[in-house]
Amino acid sequence: MFYFGWWDLIPIPGFLLALYAQFKLRSLYAKYHAVPQSRGMNGAEVAQAILDRAGIRDVAIEACPGELTDHYDPKARVLRLSESNFRVSSLSAIGVAAHEAGHAIQHKERYAPLEMRMSIVGVTNFATSAGMILFFIGLFIHSGWMLQLGIWCYSAIVIFQVITLPVEFDASRRAKLVLGELGLVDREEGEAIRKVLGAAALTYVAGLATALLELLRMIALANTVRNRD
Repeated sequence: MFYFGWWDLIPIPGFLLALYAQFKLRSLYAKYHAVPQSRGMNGAEVAQAILDRAGIRDVAIEACPGELTDHYDPKARVLRLSESNFRVSSLSAIGVAAHEAGHAIQHKERYAPLEMRMSIVGVTNFATSAGMILFFIGLFIHSGWMLQLGIWCYSAIVIFQVITLPVEFDASRRAKLVLGELGLVDREEGEAIRKVLGAAALTYVAGLATALLELLRMIALANTVRNRD
């Protein structure tokens, strides 16, 4: 009924990369969260300065619970920063805040990859869950067409991750650029922020690798089931 074999090794590199990416992000974030920004501005103040410069007046900035829970909500038009980043003046805080403000600027400019990601996020969430359910039902009843349908549905998350990469990389590029243009960081501070945002970007690369390798595992397992039947 259930099969275990070499295909179960396929996702391991993605899993290891994800662990490394999370470790690197958290270590760099913690390191530079202890370093205050020279001008004493906290994340909320930096985000507001960037939004003002971009002429964005209809995006609120709010604090949200948790650590590294920062995000921009394009539907609600709210930029949410985790409590520490919202209130604390640190290089990590202003780097993260600038990155999320970069998403707000993308939204204003109708940046194509962001628009595409917004349009498919609901379908992706449904298709990913449905894909795994269909796939395991297909394994249980030995249904080739259901296995294939599950694979096609799960492919949505790979597509979503592919689209996410340029969105996140571009937001970080905008963040580093605007921080320099506004004179909010010196060269040393800019280099520290570059490291933090680079580590954050690696987590998205790891997410794509993990999703792609899981998809390959599903394909290999489905082929094995069909061949045995």
